[in-house]
Amino acid sequence: MVLVERLDLGEKQVVLVGTAHVSNESVELVRKTIEEEMPDAVGVELDAQRLHQLMDNKKWQQMDLGQIIKEGKTYLFLLNILLSNLQRQIGDDLGIKPGSEMLLAVNIAAEKKLPIALLDRDIKITLKRAMNKMGFLEKARLGYGILGGFFGFGKTLDSATIEQLKEKDVLNALMEQLSKELPSIKEVLVDERDLFIANAILASNAKKMVAVVGAGHLEGIKKFLDKPRDVRPLLKVKKKRSVLSLLKYAIPLLFFALIGFGFYAKGGEIAFDILLRWCLITGSLAALGAALALAHPLSILTAFVAAPIATLHPTLATGWFAGLVELKMRSPKVSDFEKLPQLDNLRGLFSNRVTRILVVTAFTNIGSTIGTFIALPYAASLLF
Repeated sequence: MVLVERLDLGEKQVVLVGTAHVSNESVELVRKTIEEEMPDAVGVELDAQRLHQLMDNKKWQQMDLGQIIKEGKTYLFLLNILLSNLQRQIGDDLGIKPGSEMLLAVNIAAEKKLPIALLDRDIKITLKRAMNKMGFLEKARLGYGILGGFFGFGKTLDSATIEQLKEKDVLNALMEQLSKELPSIKEVLVDERDLFIANAILASNAKKMVAVVGAGHLEGIKKFLDKPRDVRPLLKVKKKRSVLSLLKYAIPLLFFALIGFGFYAKGGEIAFDILLRWCLITGSLAALGAALALAHPLSILTAFVAAPIATLHPTLATGWFAGLVELKMRSPKVSDFEKLPQLDNLRGLFSNRVTRILVVTAFTNIGSTIGTFIALPYAASLLF
């Protein structure tokens, strides 16, 4: 299902082209509409980063893995890789590259020397706002849903699924599938973007614009084209003060309180015993996490040594240290970066040095977190 809707907004005329991101029909519709309408500008449902990704097949080679680890963006980046490959796998089954209609619209506009309007919000802001909206259980469901889809696409899509995907854009298809379990992210991924895109269309100086957007956004965008709105709040990413973030400060306070109480009530021997058990439990589980990710032996050792200290520091994460050592010991090759867009199974995720570094970081963090929640009550049990 592909749609074209013409809207007269006073002195501005907008031609909305609703497309499926993996449809040859959509590509042809975009070409035909732009050539027939002869607009003053062409708008696309992209931000600068996603346009760059579509135009540059070597985008993965430009990333700084060390910076990603230090800034704590490991999970966000892994999510981005998995989503990109999930879309690519769907596109392979349908015989078309996802986003081809957007890229075509940009190329035609460039050929005709028409202004190009990037209508969508920065993808990094969208993902961060979505992650902030979700609770722990919703994040777990999202990860399970994406991993299930990612590793389930080793088989070819059946014809019924292909036809369904042709009738809607892939992102909304994915979100509709998860919307019942993840109601909070629909607001960020769909509703907020509808408003943002509509506002970007209204802000354009073009008298006539052809705007190429996912078919799932058409109704929402039309609803917000009645008047300009303030979208500045939609560009802000608030630091979420969750229970887990408070625990980062509460855990070291509780631990040192236990050490102090143990020393005062039962002497130095019990205090030392608490400290020893803390090191062994957090270190062992962090090392186990690294080992499960097939980390280098030095990375596993680093996880063991760093965990007892990093778990007691609110601004440090054990996985950062293990990940950086893994990066040093097994630096990715050019071929690893080139193969990122072709990852489609669990073996590939672990054999590729880029993703293995990220998985080592993530698994080490998970192991040290589990170790913390085991070690703390165990330490308390030694006193009472």
